[in-house]
Amino acid sequence: MKKILFIILLTTIFSCSKNPENLVQYIDGYWEIESVTLSNGDKKEYKINQTVDYILVNDSLKGFRKKMKPRFDGKYETSKDTETFQIKIENDSLNLYYSTKYANWKETILMANENRLKIANKRNDVYLYKRFTPININQ
Repeated sequence: MKKILFIILLTTIFSCSKNPENLVQYIDGYWEIESVTLSNGDKKEYKINQTVDYILVNDSLKGFRKKMKPRFDGKYETSKDTETFQIKIENDSLNLYYSTKYANWKETILMANENRLKIANKRNDVYLYKRFTPININQ
């Protein structure tokens, strides 16, 4: 538990020195989950993923996230389920407010760059994503 609090503290310190609005430019794209660190300190690594998250943000700071299943031909299969969100900057944090017909929730972007995305939920579980690179066997 102390380790998680230390990580959150460090993330907060470093994120305070940066404008959270600058993180928005990195959110778009295909993201593959790499690991989850639970609030109790347990960590789960993901070596292979059958789905990736596709995130799209528009100019009005609204967007959506959708689960996609990559195929070997470079295309994707998807369901019609989409999670829409609104981006808000609050207390030097970049927050995503999700809304579906089933639930509403908030996630906080702790870090975002060209290759990594780190998100925390209300339980302080921290999700680390890496940018997904599709495999195309037709090349």
